[in-house]
Parts: sequence; C-alpha cells; structure tokens
Amino acid sequence: MKTHSVTLIPGDGIGPEVTHAACRIIDASGARIVWETAHAGASVFLKGVASGVPKETMDSIGRTRLALKGPLETPVGFGEKSANVTLRKLFETFGNIRPIREFPGVRTPFSGRGIDLVVVRENVEDLYAGIEHMQTAGVAQCLKLISRKGCEKIVDLAFQVARSEGRSSIHCATKANIMKLTEGLLKRTFEERAPQFPGIRAQHIVVDNCAHQLVKKPEQFEVIVTTNMNGDILSDLTSALVGGLGFAPSANIGHEVAIFEAVHGSAPKYAGKDVANPTAMILSGVMLLRHLGEMEAAARIEAAVVVTLAEGKTVTRDVVGDARAAGTRAFTDAVIANLGRSLPEWRARPHKPLIIPAPAASSVPVTPKDRRTVGLDVFVESDKTPDVLGGLLTQLGSASGFTLKMISNRGTQVYPVRGASTDCVDHWRCRFLYGAPNGDLPLDKVHGLLGSLQSAGLRWMHLEKLQEFDGKVGFTKAQGED
Repeated sequence: MKTHSVTLIPGDGIGPEVTHAACRIIDASGARIVWETAHAGASVFLKGVASGVPKETMDSIGRTRLALKGPLETPVGFGEKSANVTLRKLFETFGNIRPIREFPGVRTPFSGRGIDLVVVRENVEDLYAGIEHMQTAGVAQCLKLISRKGCEKIVDLAFQVARSEGRSSIHCATKANIMKLTEGLLKRTFEERAPQFPGIRAQHIVVDNCAHQLVKKPEQFEVIVTTNMNGDILSDLTSALVGGLGFAPSANIGHEVAIFEAVHGSAPKYAGKDVANPTAMILSGVMLLRHLGEMEAAARIEAAVVVTLAEGKTVTRDVVGDARAAGTRAFTDAVIANLGRSLPEWRARPHKPLIIPAPAASSVPVTPKDRRTVGLDVFVESDKTPDVLGGLLTQLGSASGFTLKMISNRGTQVYPVRGASTDCVDHWRCRFLYGAPNGDLPLDKVHGLLGSLQSAGLRWMHLEKLQEFDGKVGFTKAQGED
C-alpha cells in the first residue's frame, strides 16, 4: 500500500478533538497516512503573525500538497485577515466542494426527502478578495471581483463533480438579475460551457429563489455552482437541512494543493469538554481519502459512520440531546468498531476520481479586439446638495472637455433630479463623458478634471474608467439613469 504524507492542522477550540477523531478513524481504516502536524489560527495570531499562518505551516503544505484542517478562529471586525481565507487564497484552492446528504438516525423536519446534493463554491474571488476602503469617514467600500478565468475554473469543476458522482443535473445560482457584470459573468460562462458536458442538465437560478427552493423542495437539487459569498451562505443553509454544521464536510480544491476541513467553526465554549460531533471532520477525511484514490478506505469509513448514526446508541448531543449523548471519543470508538459493517438500505453514491480542470495557459483569458474609454466615474466627497454639486461639476467638467451626465448617491441618480426622494450621504458618483472617438482618455484631460475638482474644494477618492469592449458597454447605469 502507498503511504501518503498529509499536513495536519489541529485548529482552535474543538478543532484538536475532532481532528484527532478523524485521524484515529483514518488510521484504523487501513489507509497509510503520515501526519505532519502544523499550526495556524488563534495561537499564531497571538504570536504576532498577521496572516495567522506561519512559514512552517506554509512550507509543510508546500511539501505534502494536502492538508486536513481543523476550524480556525478568525478575528471579527478588526485587524488580521482570516487564516482560513489566507490558506485558500495563497494556495489557490479555487473550488470549495460541500456535499450534503441526509443520514439515517439524524431526525430533521426534512428527513425522508432524499436530500443528496453538492454545493460547489468559487473560493478565492468575489467579495472575499477582501479589498476594502473607507471612501469617506462614514462610507465603506468593498470591491467585488469576478474574473472570466475564475468562472471557467469553478464551472468546469462543478461539471466534473457531477460526472465523478454520477449526477445528472446542475444549477448555477447567481444574482445576475441585479449584478449583471459580476454575477452575470458567472451566468454567461456557465451557459457557454455547459454544452461541453453533454448528459448533464444545466440551468440557471436566481440565488434568492435557490434559497427558497432549497427549503421548499431540496430534493430537486443535485449540484449547485455559485459565487463565493453566495456559496458560503447556501452551503450553511443546506447543512441545516440534514442536521447542522456537524454533518457538513468540505474540500478546498486547487490545481496543486487540496485542503480538507469541516464547515463548522471552532466553538470555543465546548473546547475540551468531549461533546463535539466529529462527523463533519470524519467525512472531510473521507473526501481526503477519495482525493488520494483510497476509495476502499473512504467507503469503509462512510459506511461505519452511517451504521453508527443509524443505530443511535453512541451519538453526540446535537443528534439526541444531552440526556442520551455520547462524547466525541465514544462516538469515534463506535465508528472504529463499525468499520467493515454497512447499512443494507443505505445506497452509497459511486465516486470516480475527480478530474480537476487544468490551469489556463495565460493570465488574460479574454482579449478584446477593440476597446474605447468614453468617460469617467469620479467618486467625490461633499456635503453639498445634489443641485449645487451638479451645477458646480457641470462647469468644472466643461472646462476640461467633459460633460457631466449624472450624479448618483448609493447607486441612485440624484442629478439631474428625477423626482425621487433619496436620503443622501457624502459619497457621490459623478459620471463624466468625454467625446474621444476611440482609444483611451487623454491623460492631461483626466489630470485637468481631477485638479479642477480639488481646486474647488472637492475631495475625490476613487475613479473608474467607463470602457467599451468590442462595442459592448463595460459599465452599468445608476438606478433612474437613462
């Protein structure tokens, strides 16, 4: 048998207990794993490492190309980045795979519905790029970055997941009805690439309807592919359908590195009390084994977990309540004792090796034949009224060769006045058009416009080019803009 080296990150809170349980069961299954222990999260933040991930851990994952990771604590609302997100992004684990299936013995309002689906979440882009700025003292901005390259990879991965598990349908869940360029890019990419995967029924669904349908009729879904934040939300929703985060494993898949982890958090108030449900971490270990090609060991562990849950004699408090609950160690012992057993009525889903999409040869997957810049959106800080600001900007723009088309406040046009009642803040998007027939804006004209704004006492903090690519407009209109 082949021996595999895997980086083990015990994690914070209940992390060491549930990762120890998973390791014990994997070792007992017959798979030969050499665990290389490394650290990340709270203890590392306390040492002053702002990323929460020390070089030693990065080096270990760089060697093994695999990690089984416990939950990590993340500072809320200040300072350091999430160590979880850091690991995903630095190793470009672009796809997050979260299977959800109802288990015998775990009673929920949805029991008996046949829930068996996978959420495939883009894992490194979207709002989770974490690019934020305070635009004024009272207005914050977060950049939502969606790339064609990222969309192609996650769409292809989702179809490959469907193929590897013998699934026949896939939904792409987006908010493309509102965010037509960012979320719309995933929708368009999905629809363009779907014909490459014949035999798999592909359809788009608006993400809020997807959430509604998951509660109304979850059994209709097999695979859902979606953007990063949508996927984070939907996958937590789906886990609640089958018993909660204690039953939600996941895999972070990249071209070179794969990191496996339970979806749940570190639950520090339960740390060291031997009460945590290790099922999600155990099943994450099952996903790790399948990634390694250890299909037999993976199937043995999954079957043993199913038998243990179905019998209900040794299960944790989130399944049966405190009075009848077994501890983390006792549940782990029961699963090990049940290795080799199976539940006749449980239909194990077939798993073929997952084909991971190859990385693109170029960092520029889309090259337009023609591009033209038709103006600028300049974001200005001001306490003036829309009428006063509009009159001033009309004069300043004209002097630099620009025409002020409109001003919006939080996405709604407020100048020229459209009769709406907008509760404005001090953050204004000012849309200037320039009459250049083609090519880019003259730089001296841009400098002239910004200089005139500053000379007039207006603070500008951000600007965006208004571009057309191959004759198609590359920007959206404000609410109410003609």
